[in-house]
Amino acid sequence: MLRDKLDKLVTKYEELSNLIADPQVIEDTKTWQKYVKEHSELMAIVEKYTSLKNTEEELEGARELLEAGDDEMKELAQLEIEELEESLAGLEEDIKILLIPKDPNDDKNVIMELRAGAGGDEAGLFAGELMKMYMRYAEDHRWKAEVIDISETSVGGIKEASIQINGKGAYSRLKFESGTHRVQRVPETESGGRIHTSTATVAVLPEADEVDIEINNNDLKVDVFRSSGNGGQSVNTTDSAVRITHLPTGMVVTCQDGKSQQMNKEQAMRVLRARLYDQMLSEQNAAIAQERKLQIGTGDRSAKIRTYNFPQSRITDHRINMTTHQLDSFLLGDIDEMIDALATNYQAQQLQEG
Repeated sequence: MLRDKLDKLVTKYEELSNLIADPQVIEDTKTWQKYVKEHSELMAIVEKYTSLKNTEEELEGARELLEAGDDEMKELAQLEIEELEESLAGLEEDIKILLIPKDPNDDKNVIMELRAGAGGDEAGLFAGELMKMYMRYAEDHRWKAEVIDISETSVGGIKEASIQINGKGAYSRLKFESGTHRVQRVPETESGGRIHTSTATVAVLPEADEVDIEINNNDLKVDVFRSSGNGGQSVNTTDSAVRITHLPTGMVVTCQDGKSQQMNKEQAMRVLRARLYDQMLSEQNAAIAQERKLQIGTGDRSAKIRTYNFPQSRITDHRINMTTHQLDSFLLGDIDEMIDALATNYQAQQLQEG
């Protein structure tokens, strides 16, 4: 059954190869780009399948040699068979992973929302450190990261912040970061040296296009006001800050970091669209999870996903029971090892379900 599916994909790949070389198709830019994308997505599967079939032929030849050759040749053939069987098993596993349905949002840009949780000022400081960690991670991957809106605390932390990260595959890497992050450390203000526990929440939203979510202007209430800084003091002499309320859901988005009212309105609409899209996806995923008894996507956002223990320089991800002791480099954005492990675990869940 798997071979039939792979053979059909090869046929489709060959058809697409002809189509993207057809002058008439090339003239229709939109159609041509669609075919090129489909062709590109199939290429890795076709290449792996070709390697698998070539390996099978080599394996058959080695087995024939094992039956007909002399003692020395049989020994060499046996070694080759073992290597080819191992290679074949790896190729089959690779193909299964490639056949896992791709999350349609994986290539989207990201809007990340961070909020201080329990723990007062310490929670705000930790939320600020997480924001810097993700900004550095984006920079290391040559993605563009910018703060859309931020509400700071009097001690240099953040109450809440929204950042936008633009880059190919941003959502595929960052979607596993949604949830409650917990920090354990001795605050600078703690004279007794006692360890405090604080939390911050992270929500990773795929940026939605207008075709993904249609918003009726009659459902919006738009207010403008002057931007304010710490303690509420005015930092702008014009009414450039924007607050948009989506009346059907009660969602409220405020943006004041842009240079103009128009820029803030555009940013606020971008965040609102992402939140509404995320709500729609969450409802769909909940229905699928109930039907298939599988935790879909990144799971419950209210769940504690990771603990950052400063005294022991330890980071533990509770979803996969993975612990590292590289806290300093982790907070500098070196989080790929953890994300790779989370992605691999999720793939294994899907393979098991499939």
